[in-house]
Amino acid sequence: MAAKLNFQRKFSALLVYGRPPLVFGGMLCGIAVMWTRNPLLYTLGVSLLFTSMSFDLIDGWLATRFHLHSTLAHLADRVMDKIVYSIIFPLVAVGIMWRILFTSPAGIKAELLHGIFVLILCVTVLIRDNFAHFMRFFAMRTGPEPELREFTRLRTIVAAPVGTLLYAHAFYVPGDPTSLIYIWISWLGNLNLRVLFLIEIIFLIINFGSIAAYCRKYGTYCLDEICDEDERLRLNILSFFPNSLTIMNAVMGLLAVLFAYQNRIHEAYLFLIGAAIFDKLDGALARKLGLTEPLHVQNRAHHISLGGILDDIADGVSFCIVPAWIFYLLLADVSDPVIRQLPVGLVAVLYILMGIVRLIYFTIDRTPIPGFFKGMPTPAAALLVAAPLIMFNQAVGDASEWARYWGILCFGLMIFSAIMMNLYPIRYLHLGRFIDRHSWFGRLNMLLLVIFIFTPYLGYAALIYMFLYVLSPLVTRRILPKTS
Repeated sequence: MAAKLNFQRKFSALLVYGRPPLVFGGMLCGIAVMWTRNPLLYTLGVSLLFTSMSFDLIDGWLATRFHLHSTLAHLADRVMDKIVYSIIFPLVAVGIMWRILFTSPAGIKAELLHGIFVLILCVTVLIRDNFAHFMRFFAMRTGPEPELREFTRLRTIVAAPVGTLLYAHAFYVPGDPTSLIYIWISWLGNLNLRVLFLIEIIFLIINFGSIAAYCRKYGTYCLDEICDEDERLRLNILSFFPNSLTIMNAVMGLLAVLFAYQNRIHEAYLFLIGAAIFDKLDGALARKLGLTEPLHVQNRAHHISLGGILDDIADGVSFCIVPAWIFYLLLADVSDPVIRQLPVGLVAVLYILMGIVRLIYFTIDRTPIPGFFKGMPTPAAALLVAAPLIMFNQAVGDASEWARYWGILCFGLMIFSAIMMNLYPIRYLHLGRFIDRHSWFGRLNMLLLVIFIFTPYLGYAALIYMFLYVLSPLVTRRILPKTS
């Protein structure tokens, strides 16, 4: 029995300590591929990283299955993670840029956009890893021991597979498909950019979610040591986190415009969804941290905070300016004579102004209805008007006769949404708070979103979903505000 346990520990140690040499070998292969463009070296490099990824998954399962938890083992595992991250993600960023040099002129623009996005993603992964180490350090000094459950960690589930996938894409070189391994690996290397963007956007959101989870788990211990019972300093530090989420809301909107300029409306819509998610999270986090109530020493009747101003600016950018910008960008240069006669620019400006008026009213309204919005909220309006733009862009690209009808629908929805945002007697359910109180509803919506993201029907599903939300006051008006 002792010999068996000893073998299991040695095997687990091999899995933990064997990953850095494998990744280092993959780095050497990647460098050699950039120099020689040898398909054999490319196959070897991807195989080494795939083996390292398998070790990364198996060692956690082995530790859980045989209860091989020890402080030294997990500390060593985390050190190995940092070494692996420090090698693979900078290497991937360089490899993506190298691949651009050997891309056909027609694909350079899209590949360059993808390379910039991968660079941002790699930097985010490294920041997240170091931030997690910093937060765990405080927890070990002043609080309970950090959790050692392997499958609760981000890198076990997604980081290693995504790193391997990006490596296979970055260093792909065409060769003679005489090997089954090369055929399988070359399929990863030729994966469609749209699929890669979807995977990377989800991975980016997971990284930010992981940072937020560490703040929630260990943030109290850091604040206790930094603030030393200074309540005002504590609130000022806490306000940084919802304000950061608010800024991410605006960043998602600007990224949506960037992708729309590259004619990638499907991905741009995902960024609008991300902006809506961050808009929901910043308010929820501010309420959870107690930042919506001023200090006891403040007795002013009207309190306008920096967070509220930032939130309005971010909403104005992501949900007023960005949808109108994308709408004008797509419809202004269409050759169809019917669409060219439409006052596209005027309607885009109208939508922006009506959205800003809606935000001003929301800020100065002193009689809010708990759990409801007066008029359609700007995130819902933005998602509604942007959904048919996906189908319109697809129809234009396919030279379909349906492009005219989708364009007219987009035009009409811009006017309709601008009006609905300012029909204040109509009450719309606050979906963010409703999801907080009914977790099953949030999980169901997230599952449907993930399913439709990887299909060509995201625009149709989003349009139907948002149209149902437009009609929702017919049902939700019967819900009392205190039970919403």
